[in-house]
This record gives sequence, C-alpha cells and structure tokens, in this order.
Amino acid sequence: MSIEEIQNEIIDEFSMFDDWEDRYQYMIDLGKTLPLIEEKYKTEDHIIKGCQSKVWVHANMDADKVNFTADSDAIITKGIIAILIRVFSNQHPKDIIDADTNFIDEIGLKEHLSPTRANGLVSMIKQLKMYAIAYQTQLN
Repeated sequence: MSIEEIQNEIIDEFSMFDDWEDRYQYMIDLGKTLPLIEEKYKTEDHIIKGCQSKVWVHANMDADKVNFTADSDAIITKGIIAILIRVFSNQHPKDIIDADTNFIDEIGLKEHLSPTRANGLVSMIKQLKMYAIAYQTQLN
C-alpha cells in the first residue's frame, strides 16, 4: 500500500468514532499492537528529542524500503508513534521524505493533543523523515 492509501485508511478508521474519548481509546489499542523495538535499541541514541514522554525509534533498510520499530513509556504517545509507523514503515525512503502528513489534521489529532504532545508529534515525524533521508543518501 502507498503512504497515501494508508493515510486514507486511518482517516476512515478515525471517522467511525464520534468523540475523542473513543479515538484516544483506539490510539491506545493501536499502541498495543505496535511491533516492539528490541531492548538493545532503547538507548539515548534512539530517543526522539522533543517528546515529553520517552519514545525510542529504530530504523533499518530491508531491500530498498525503510522499516521502523518503536516503543514509548506513555500509552497515548505509543499510539501516536504506532500510527506514524503504520504510515511510514515498509516504504521507500523518497516516499517517506516526500509524504504529506495532512492526515493528522484530518483526523483532528494535533488539535486534541496538549501543546507538549503536539510538539512531540512533530518531532516524531521529523525523526522518521531524518532516517529516510539518511537511507536515501545511501541509495544515491
């Protein structure tokens, strides 16, 4: 699936819920399905700077696609990174770099997060794209 198709799927899923309490619960449930990062990657080198909670992300290339694993010590944040990894994992680096993240606004996520969590969300996207840039450089 393309990044855009996955984003549209997420928009459809979130539109099934009438209120934000249900959407938060759905994010928490998504976080529980997150493929966990190996313990050896739960280090300072893998922490996303700018997040109130601890969020660890690891990326690796499999053939010509980037795959991500992650974890967080906070359940909402774990749900947020699970959504982002669902969108960006198993994609070509260039597609990740060029991806629009307007789906976040469409599901209303940013406006329903505290300012510190919203900043953390931006930091997560930035870090995932930085991994993609590093891998794209290796491919060139």
